[in-house]
Amino acid sequence: MNEYLPFIVIGIVSGSVYGLAGVGLVLTYRTSGVFNFAHGAMATAGAYLFYELQVRNDIPWPIAMVICVVGLGAALGVLLELLARRLTRAPVAVVVVATIGPLLIIQAIATIRYGAATFTTEDFLPTNTFHLAVDIGYDQLIITCVGVAVSAGLAVLLTRTRLGIAMRGVVDDPELIEMTGFDAAQVRRLAWMIGGGVAVLSGVLIAPTFGLDPIRLTALVVQAFGAAAIGRFRNLPWTFAGGLIIGVLAALGQKYAASHPQFQGLPSSVPFIVLFGVLLIVGRRGLPTAPLVRRPQLERFTAPPKGVSVTAGAAALAVVIVLPDLVGTKLPVYINAVGFTIMFLSLGLLVKVAGQVSLCHAAFVAVGAVAFSRLSVDAGLPWFLALLGAGLITLPIGVILALPAIRLSGIYLALATFGFGVLLENLVYRSSWMFGVNARRDAPRPDLPGVGVADDRQYFYVAVGVLLACIAGIVVLQRSRLGRLLRALADSPLALSTYGTGTTTTLVLLFAISAFFAGVAGAVIATGAQAAGAGGLGSLQSLLWVAVLAITGNQLIRSSVLAAGLLTVMPSYLPDDSGNYQTAAFGALAIVAALVAASQIDLVERIKASLTEPARRAGSNRRTVRTLDRNWRSPRSARRADAHRPHPQHDQKELVDVSQ
Repeated sequence: MNEYLPFIVIGIVSGSVYGLAGVGLVLTYRTSGVFNFAHGAMATAGAYLFYELQVRNDIPWPIAMVICVVGLGAALGVLLELLARRLTRAPVAVVVVATIGPLLIIQAIATIRYGAATFTTEDFLPTNTFHLAVDIGYDQLIITCVGVAVSAGLAVLLTRTRLGIAMRGVVDDPELIEMTGFDAAQVRRLAWMIGGGVAVLSGVLIAPTFGLDPIRLTALVVQAFGAAAIGRFRNLPWTFAGGLIIGVLAALGQKYAASHPQFQGLPSSVPFIVLFGVLLIVGRRGLPTAPLVRRPQLERFTAPPKGVSVTAGAAALAVVIVLPDLVGTKLPVYINAVGFTIMFLSLGLLVKVAGQVSLCHAAFVAVGAVAFSRLSVDAGLPWFLALLGAGLITLPIGVILALPAIRLSGIYLALATFGFGVLLENLVYRSSWMFGVNARRDAPRPDLPGVGVADDRQYFYVAVGVLLACIAGIVVLQRSRLGRLLRALADSPLALSTYGTGTTTTLVLLFAISAFFAGVAGAVIATGAQAAGAGGLGSLQSLLWVAVLAITGNQLIRSSVLAAGLLTVMPSYLPDDSGNYQTAAFGALAIVAALVAASQIDLVERIKASLTEPARRAGSNRRTVRTLDRNWRSPRSARRADAHRPHPQHDQKELVDVSQ
């Protein structure tokens, strides 16, 4: 038993920080209804600012702590409250995009300022130890006590004070809170300021143990997601206890993984095992009710006139034929874009057509890439059969993911799928089933009749053909009965059930079809690179893909093409040393795009309207002049009127006769 005690102590200390971060996350979620994916980034910002003040500027640590927790925490809380206020009734995908924006900005600024390498910082708490069955540091004791005290204080605030009751009720009925004498906006703002201070405090406390790294530190505090799940996103004491449980289990898992290398990803996966398991077991009835959201109306596919279709098809064919000559050495980038267009089509079926949010789509693509490699290399199947097999092998993974979709919805489905993706990344990617220790598998090009193995130019045409086949299949799906059921599932699942159509079967079919196309996309992307690897297919990539897709409009096919261009083609034309600045710029763009999407404004349609509005306005002005000037007549009508008008002499004679 003594051999486990050091790991238990370490787990309690780290779990106290996880629980503390989870308490701040639950506090902001309960008072705004917006789940903050940037909570870990706020902790990262606090840790780096504390390092800047205490180490680089020799400010005493108590003063630096107050500046970080009270100053920075409150400032970040105010800014995020302003953002969250405009996202209360926004779709889940928009909320994810908006809260990813600050995360990207903070990570980019930290990397620009301090670099991407991990470095340790000095301990500011006393490190002397005392013996209690095992050596325990005073810094470990202080961190645990701070976590317990802050969590208990916030629990008392929420349950025993009028302000806490107002914080709990402001998300459900702000008008009623106003009637009790509270300002609903100030109540939300205060809650976000407290949540921001708690997030910064957790980052400052955990930095000396794990070091300063903009990505690793953010991921560590994301462990709070599992703690919040144990507290069912509403109970602060249970959230803190969940952090302790996760910390101890992760520490014990680290001891186990030390002697079993195949389980190296187990410690970091513990929070997400807990997150996925709790959400799946509890279901939507055991979780706080998410606010109703406005779902943007998806543009339906309507066939254009035959002449327009022929002209547009001929123009597109001409562009595809000459594109390899125009782009030159950048042709592999466009091949990659074709594969990602298929991926965005599969993701759009979930997000745009059926209103379901999946944050593990990178795992689908990875499974498809590995399946294609095994079928084409190990089994020796022809390229097109291996491509089809990659989609069919990925299909059961989508069926498995449909299980949480049946029991969950909204942000809880997003969190469950995110946890599922992290589990695959940490536990399965490194196994011999997938990429193995080399993290790479061969993906050969197709052998074309009379040509041989396809080069970049020939494979580009093959990839475009696969893309066109996928687009045709999705168009047929949208216009079929199943497509109507998917749209009805997004608009009103209850109405769909009332008419006797089971939502369970529809959800299973939806995730299966989406996984099939994602597997095909993985095969196309892997063949373009002639290798299937785990690079660029991590769990955080799924967040990025949802963000990019959400900012490109509501039309499925058009938005998929634009999203693939933004993700793959556009960065290839930017300077190589601008990566971190691009990340910060994308974070800012994500925030702006999310606010636009929350207002249900389609930027593409606005641009189209702005281009056609001058012509319509000019025609409208001419019609207005004609209607206002009653004496105005066109030349033809004027000539017709003159032909029937009496001669002026006749008019004079008539006047004379009348006078007589």
